[in-house]
Amino acid sequence: MTLITSSSNPRIIKVRTLHTTHGRKKNGLFLMEGPNLLEALLAAQIVPHEVYYQPELLRRTARGASLLDRLQQPPAGARLPALSDDRLIEVSERVIESISETQTSQGIVCVLPLNALDFARIQARRMQAYRPALLILDALTDPGNMGTILRTALAADVERVLLTPDCVDYYSPKVLRAAAGAHLMLPVETDLSWAAIGERVAVHCQAPFGGDQVPHVLLAEAGSPSRYYDLDLTKPFALIIGNEAHGPSQAARALATHAISIPLAPGVESLNAAMATGIILYEAVRQTKKMQNT
Repeated sequence: MTLITSSSNPRIIKVRTLHTTHGRKKNGLFLMEGPNLLEALLAAQIVPHEVYYQPELLRRTARGASLLDRLQQPPAGARLPALSDDRLIEVSERVIESISETQTSQGIVCVLPLNALDFARIQARRMQAYRPALLILDALTDPGNMGTILRTALAADVERVLLTPDCVDYYSPKVLRAAAGAHLMLPVETDLSWAAIGERVAVHCQAPFGGDQVPHVLLAEAGSPSRYYDLDLTKPFALIIGNEAHGPSQAARALATHAISIPLAPGVESLNAAMATGIILYEAVRQTKKMQNT
């Protein structure tokens, strides 16, 4: 296996460029950091382009030590993706800290091609189920919000997530960390025009199981007199979550058929975008479970 001890090594310099959107697009690569995300990759049989690891840091936890053993000496018969020696790279503590995006490195950083999260591949691996909710994120800019929403959307079993071009970078390390592995299991289409979003919505809302001819597009907006829990969320619908500071765009308003709100106590202006998304999506989960159980 390769060993790198210098932060000025050309491979390490290249990895550091992947901390920026420009570097990711230029190289066609992105980073996933931490033992949990590597375990999720291995479970999904996704082979990283490269894995940089620091043995001493990994051995500080039982989980990290177990993962290190799996990487260095896979048990006989284990279905682990094959990592060639030149792709499994041991580094010094100084080097792993230099390529880590977190303040304290967990001892492992994976490099993957952007197409590792290809929408069609993720969709093909997913079990078939009735999923009435389609989620549209309109120019979300906070990576923590984006990642938390993706994690919640996976948990609520949405059909897919659509991102407008003004959203924060889907491959940002902060988004990936907050999403906690949702990128590997949740079908997401990025950088979509509103024309393309309209097409996806039309197809989804005319799907089987009682789809409507007129798309049912909900726009989350504080102050709307229509409450989210008063609507039928058992039929296919799309939910638009707008920008944290400026709210929904004009294009979002043009596509929406209903504005909905979450009731708030006096003096409270709005909820965090991720919290609001979770509340609405789980009302859809509640209604759908109730329908299926009757």
